[in-house]
Amino acid sequence: MSFSESVQMMESFLKQENWIVQVFIVVFLTAFINWLQKRIITKVINRLKKTWTNWDQALFIAAQKPITLLIWVLGLTYAADIVKAQTDAAIFGAIEPIREVGVIVIIIWFLVRLISNSETILLEKKQLKGEDFDQTTADAIAKLLRVSVIITGALVILQTLGYSISGVLAFGGIGGIAIGFAARDLLANFFGGLTIYMDRPFDVGDWIRSPDREIEGSVEKIGWRLTTIRTFDKRPLYIPNSVFTNIAVENPQRMTNRRIKETIGIRYDDASKMREIIADVKKMLQQHDDIDNNQTLIVNFNEFAASSLNFFIYTFTKTVNWIEFHEVKQDVMLKIIDIIESHDAECAFPTTTMHIPQELHIANK
Repeated sequence: MSFSESVQMMESFLKQENWIVQVFIVVFLTAFINWLQKRIITKVINRLKKTWTNWDQALFIAAQKPITLLIWVLGLTYAADIVKAQTDAAIFGAIEPIREVGVIVIIIWFLVRLISNSETILLEKKQLKGEDFDQTTADAIAKLLRVSVIITGALVILQTLGYSISGVLAFGGIGGIAIGFAARDLLANFFGGLTIYMDRPFDVGDWIRSPDREIEGSVEKIGWRLTTIRTFDKRPLYIPNSVFTNIAVENPQRMTNRRIKETIGIRYDDASKMREIIADVKKMLQQHDDIDNNQTLIVNFNEFAASSLNFFIYTFTKTVNWIEFHEVKQDVMLKIIDIIESHDAECAFPTTTMHIPQELHIANK
């Protein structure tokens, strides 16, 4: 074989294998661009952390991973176009739809991440400033925005793939009936969650309980299907939202005062001292710093019991905190004991007195 023939064969081979080199170059450039953008965005985020606002930081953090995926989707699909031009295989006909759907999915992912980051930053800023902020409302708005973005993105994807959105919506109207029967519990929980967000019977962090069910604890999360409650023994309790549309719910977290309602008994031997004891107890409650005198305050003798003369106290504390309430109640009860003892009286306890006639004698055996 002559030298000229060898050169011609080499040129023919290079022309045939040129697309492989192009694919390699495209993949290499994709990897390089991805590496470069990671370094740039990381440096930008580090600089933004030193600024007074966090919204620009949230934007770049939300875009960091989607940009990486976008670069690889565009790079690999472009390399696949080069292969398609050489091989003309039928499978490569899906490259264009994959690229378009991939870009839409990446945009949806970016928007969902941006909404979540914005919610987190908003809550953190309010907490740092010590401002009151409704976390439940923020969570509800963020969820609605995410759902809206996902549904809109899904419709755009269907339109991109050649499906008529009007036809899909019409099918949804007919098929929604069948789906509604099949998923009525799921829909009931969804609308139950929507009712919680609108009526606001409780918020995240509230202590709630139900007299209809064995439900009591602190609300940790309000989801679209479940509400998570942490019971007082630290167990998580997952309640379907539809349950809250059928039961009564008490929210002690929103009470204005806590009530002290107790009955105290003194001996019958101390009956003459009852009037002074009641007067002193009432005066003590009126002067107590932790008792709310704007609420009902009652101290009255009300019962001739089997072993005691009973009077009751009915008053309200200023605090609604469970632990502080018990401290106040303890202080009140101890002061009542001191008042009773200061009058040389005693608290009564159940006793039985046996009267034996004098003429009764017990014979000795």
